[in-house]
Amino acid sequence: MIGLISATAAGAAARDRLAAAWPDRTRVYDGPVGDAVRRAFAECEQLVCFLATGAVVRLIAPLLGDKASDPGVVCVDEGGRFAVSLVGGHGGGANELAREVGQLLGAEPVVTTATDAVGVPGLDTLGLPVEGAVAAVSRALLDGEPVALHNESGWPLPPLPVAPEGAYGIRVTDRLAELSEREVVLRPPTLVVGVGASKGAPAEEVLELIERSLREAGLSPRSVAELATVDAKAEEPGIVAAAERLGVPLVTHSAEELAAVEVPNPSDAPLAAVGTPSVAEAAALIGGGELLVPKRKSAALPAMATCAVVRRPARGRLAVVGLGPGARDLLTPRAKAELRRASVLVGLDQYVDQIRDLLRPGTRVLESGLGAEEERARMAVEEARKGQAVALIGSGDAGVYAMASPALAEASDDIDVVGVPGVTAALAAAAILGAPLGHDHVSISLSDLHTPWEVIERRVRAAAEADIVVTFYNPRSRGRDWQLPKALAILAEHREPATPVGVVRNASRPDESGRLTTLAALDPATVDMMTVVTVGNTATRDIAGRMVTPRGYRWQTSEEGSK
Repeated sequence: MIGLISATAAGAAARDRLAAAWPDRTRVYDGPVGDAVRRAFAECEQLVCFLATGAVVRLIAPLLGDKASDPGVVCVDEGGRFAVSLVGGHGGGANELAREVGQLLGAEPVVTTATDAVGVPGLDTLGLPVEGAVAAVSRALLDGEPVALHNESGWPLPPLPVAPEGAYGIRVTDRLAELSEREVVLRPPTLVVGVGASKGAPAEEVLELIERSLREAGLSPRSVAELATVDAKAEEPGIVAAAERLGVPLVTHSAEELAAVEVPNPSDAPLAAVGTPSVAEAAALIGGGELLVPKRKSAALPAMATCAVVRRPARGRLAVVGLGPGARDLLTPRAKAELRRASVLVGLDQYVDQIRDLLRPGTRVLESGLGAEEERARMAVEEARKGQAVALIGSGDAGVYAMASPALAEASDDIDVVGVPGVTAALAAAAILGAPLGHDHVSISLSDLHTPWEVIERRVRAAAEADIVVTFYNPRSRGRDWQLPKALAILAEHREPATPVGVVRNASRPDESGRLTTLAALDPATVDMMTVVTVGNTATRDIAGRMVTPRGYRWQTSEEGSK
């Protein structure tokens, strides 16, 4: 929860805007400011104070404990010009909160954390538990001193300014380790603990077994990704409590699924009890991996719990990112985060140029020109299979006439794939035209480079007969000048000559242009590949120069009946 505190009318107005935008994330604290800050500091994970930074410093100084537990604090000035990350930039999430608040209120985020200022990812912001000399190693990275990276697990990381050897070190491992004063260890979530338990097994017994098994195998409990068991034990209190105490999810599988897993130590007891010869080993191994700790029993007599530990191999990560139609403010925060997370960026050269300034130093860029879409898709998947964190970019939404489909056609289940949606050209153009997509609509590409014209024509005719608003992508190029006139002629068989048509070129870009015409008046020669053409249905109207398709047809019927 984010606590909101203000002292003046101007601050309260900005506070209320934030509260209205984030009703489920925020809580307003009224009353004397000092009391409000103290209550919010104790009850919330983050605070946004619409107060002077000096005042907030004095108020929170007696409350500060340590960076691991203090809430993140952001200050917004009286004029709403700046959102200052004051305390808990990384651990408390204040840096990101300052950016979010700034974007919502139109304020400039002020982040003074050294790693953020120079674009080096903070070691405590990588999404992995971190131990050791975080401050010393971070300072070495900032000062350009050689820091060696030993990624034992092959876990995908964002770009870091590291060297093969160095006086400072970063280890990525799930093993227990003795650390020097110049070393940091990152704990990747590579371990799966399979658990079986008799009815009524105490949580202490289950937890002691897990912790002892990990310790004796030299493994860190901070690298446990999940506890796994059979469906029949999904609500077993001891297993549920053990997962909660370890802070990991409890994942369950059916007895049939577990029975199909080959294990080294099957048993008749679980087969009779829950229908599978193995619970602990099978639940740990069901997703594949290396069995590090075979099934073992708890120390109690009689033993009521079993566990096994598997290390799953690190998986590369492919984020397919939609950049939107071109304007920076239509690039989503999630897309920006994925671009900064990637160690490898793959994309069309002109799209790379759009976002090059958002990349972290050291990001490896693989770019190519038009026509190399399948090559880029293969390249992105290959890099992910090497264990890299890859971002494959496309304009608009990457799943709409862009890179998602060729990439996913190449990808198998050996990598993680994340889709990041983007604002499409059709949506950007529609916002410029008015509301042409208010009812059912369809997008059709008129390019026959990948689709035979016979198929395209059949789709256009179906849309025409179904009275659906149509947005044409790739409508006309120098080598393809007849497809748009043909498509318009098909639509004209079912729609009046006065049907509104919107033509938008370079939507959201500096040279954006948009105009409203009609089906009869549109000159295809004025259209090119940078243009989106939207043709209305029989209900679409030109209202005050805006293209509007009503959400229903009833008004049209009543209008015609009154003539």
